[in-house]
Amino acid sequence: MGKFGMGDILKQAQKMQEKMQQTQDELASIIVEGSSGGGMVTVTANGKQEIIGIKIDKEVVDPEDVEMLEDLVLAAVNQALGKASETANQEMGKITGGMMPPGFKMPGM
Repeated sequence: MGKFGMGDILKQAQKMQEKMQQTQDELASIIVEGSSGGGMVTVTANGKQEIIGIKIDKEVVDPEDVEMLEDLVLAAVNQALGKASETANQEMGKITGGMMPPGFKMPGM
């Protein structure tokens, strides 16, 4: 059983921090989608949980029923953000190797 000095622990922590930063940068290029209304509303987000696009089918735009459109947009946004969060947690989990407790969320994620 080898001995680890404080310097070794700090080096490993620094490497992990660098990998985490690199992964966070890479999350911007991961794209996920959420949709509702059978695809009438589609929201695109990246792995950093930023909404990067919204597409709304013309058929769902009814000035007499704005509430339905709002509900569809909200559902699609929540689905996209849920997928983005799940993706981010999976990517960060690859780095931490299961060292974080279940349900732990990285700050800023």
